[in-house]
Amino acid sequence: MRSIGVASAAAALALGVAGTSYACDIKDFSANISCDQESGKGTLLVHDTDGIRPVTIVVTTDSGAPVTSGSFTDRGSDFSLSVPWTPGTHYVVTASVKGWVDNEVITKGSTTVSDETCGATQTAPPSSPPATSPTTTPTTPAAGAPTPSATTSSPAVAVADTNAPKPAGGTSNLAETGGGSSTGLIAGVAAVLVVAGGGTVFALRRRRPAAHS
Repeated sequence: MRSIGVASAAAALALGVAGTSYACDIKDFSANISCDQESGKGTLLVHDTDGIRPVTIVVTTDSGAPVTSGSFTDRGSDFSLSVPWTPGTHYVVTASVKGWVDNEVITKGSTTVSDETCGATQTAPPSSPPATSPTTTPTTPAAGAPTPSATTSSPAVAVADTNAPKPAGGTSNLAETGGGSSTGLIAGVAAVLVVAGGGTVFALRRRRPAAHS
């Protein structure tokens, strides 16, 4: 009986050690990234099937730039980390379990951000409306109002001045004196009146002495 008990205990111990070493393999870790619509960020979910803790998860970019990290001690099989949601970005996720796994890359799952939009779509601020130039509306005259008509004024016809002096001789360049054709007639009449008046005065003077005598 004792031999049977010892054999059973040895077998159980061997199975337990084998199971523990299997559970601590990096192949039992998987990682996937999804969108958190409420925060607009990505949620990196790491799944582990064993119960050995603590487990340290480190997230970096392909170039090695650190993104986030976390250490978990609970016995649950899933733990999550928040990462930026940048479409097309691939995250490198590593796991460490002291004494079993040392910063090894988790290859199971997908850690590449999809091209889908995460979270509420941001709307661009409204642009100011383009400036509009004022437009002039032609006014329509009221019914019955006279429509102004365009009048054209003809130039005044110049009236020839009949009293304008004419050059003597037709082709002479002498200055004109301003005398018209009636000047000679007026001068002749005036001369006759002067002579007649002079003769009358002379006759009256000769009659006065005769009367006194």
